[in-house]
Amino acid sequence: MNRRRWLLSGALVLVVVLALAVGGYYLMNSRSFQVAGRLVDRVETADKVVALTLDDGPTGRTPEVLKALADADIPATFFLNGRDLAAHPVEGRAIAEAGHEIGNHTYSHRRMILVSSDTIGDEIERTDAEIAKTGYQGPITFRPPYGKKLFGLPRYLSDHDRTTVMWDVEPDSTANATTDSLVADAVYQVRPGSIILLHVMHESGTTALAAIPRIVTELRSAGYRFVTVTDLLSH
Repeated sequence: MNRRRWLLSGALVLVVVLALAVGGYYLMNSRSFQVAGRLVDRVETADKVVALTLDDGPTGRTPEVLKALADADIPATFFLNGRDLAAHPVEGRAIAEAGHEIGNHTYSHRRMILVSSDTIGDEIERTDAEIAKTGYQGPITFRPPYGKKLFGLPRYLSDHDRTTVMWDVEPDSTANATTDSLVADAVYQVRPGSIILLHVMHESGTTALAAIPRIVTELRSAGYRFVTVTDLLSH
């Protein structure tokens, strides 16, 4: 009898542990839910508006990225890292001067899970300070590195009235994607109110950068208009 009780207790503990693990994994990776505060992965709207968001940087490729956006005549929202802003202040100012929106992507791009509240605050506040140095004066939303969040980060963001911006279209997440496939995936996935995520700031982002003008052309022909994240939220 004791052995049976021990086995049942052990099984119950295992079920609880597995449930917590699965729940934690879902919370950490969910694009559409967090335990506190505001989160948006797309906006429910009938208007054909879409936001292009670019993660990481700035880097030495910033002038090339800004030229692509200027040639396409669209605004973008850049989620930038504090350490890269500190290393590339000229490029950071150029993004602000071009009229694009700037969001906070933490200072060091570390995963914001299982870290202290002091670490979370430091990562975000140091990046806010670097963003201020660019001359940008608009609202600063936040995007967690790798999209990871559990409990501490959402609580901090909620306490400081910050919006977590995720995404619903990420065409460059597929390994070895070509420009053709990236464009096709983006156009296929976009809906009114979508938030597109691309990574263009590093050498690995060459394909994504080349896809921008084609994505813009395809979506414009379908009646879409590009706006910043903050403008999208107004819809």
